[in-house]
Amino acid sequence: MPSINLRRIAAVTATAILAGCSTLKRSGNSNESAAHFYRDGLYALTHGDYSRAIKNFQTLNARFPYGAYAEQAQIDIAYAYYKDSHPNEAIDAADRFIRLHPTYQYVDYAYYLKGLANFGFHHSTLSNLFSGHSRTRRDTKRLVDAYDAFRVVVNRFPRSRYAADSRKRMDYLLNLMAKSQLNIAQYYYKRGAYVAAASRAKYVIEHYSRTPAVEEALAIQAMAYEKMGMKQLADDSLRVLELNFPDSHYIGQIRALAAG
Repeated sequence: MPSINLRRIAAVTATAILAGCSTLKRSGNSNESAAHFYRDGLYALTHGDYSRAIKNFQTLNARFPYGAYAEQAQIDIAYAYYKDSHPNEAIDAADRFIRLHPTYQYVDYAYYLKGLANFGFHHSTLSNLFSGHSRTRRDTKRLVDAYDAFRVVVNRFPRSRYAADSRKRMDYLLNLMAKSQLNIAQYYYKRGAYVAAASRAKYVIEHYSRTPAVEEALAIQAMAYEKMGMKQLADDSLRVLELNFPDSHYIGQIRALAAG
């Protein structure tokens, strides 16, 4: 999966905000102190010392909660949490920034970070989804949340530098979510819960029609109907499978089941 150089993006964004802040009035100590905390946090951030960066950004926001430095620190802390392997905190920070600054010029970056943080859970999610782990519902929510965040980037900010990568991650996540639902259909079918298997297969067909999972979902649906003696519905499912996947190896299995 391709990725964007977020460290470079963060540095560019921070440079822009510092340049903008250079025109602020310097007569007060508060602005100088805010600048000090921000520059120290930025230095730590760009050198990989994320814990130090987080501490400085937290202090800045606690002491100087308003102004350009505080705004930038609020988004940079989300990046720092993400890089420091604290995805929950990164998501919370990104959500907070979006809520406080919905029209900020870099709000697309906040949505993208939120998507990445949720996306970062997908390795453990894969293991749980495909091993029948009891946390399947919660883990699937991570996939959905990541997908939704990337979709915001693509739909609301089509010219964003993060849009192309977000679109690729959306395609990947859509296939992953379809596969997770297909696994549930397989689980039900193998255990003889044919009503549930057919229902879950139908869900895959209706909600993930552009994914490869549809082929097997049609097969499970047809075989589940055969097992329940619903011949017409089984034939209809087989017909759709043959029309869309004429070379599918499932066709022979379904016919053999019907003939047996």
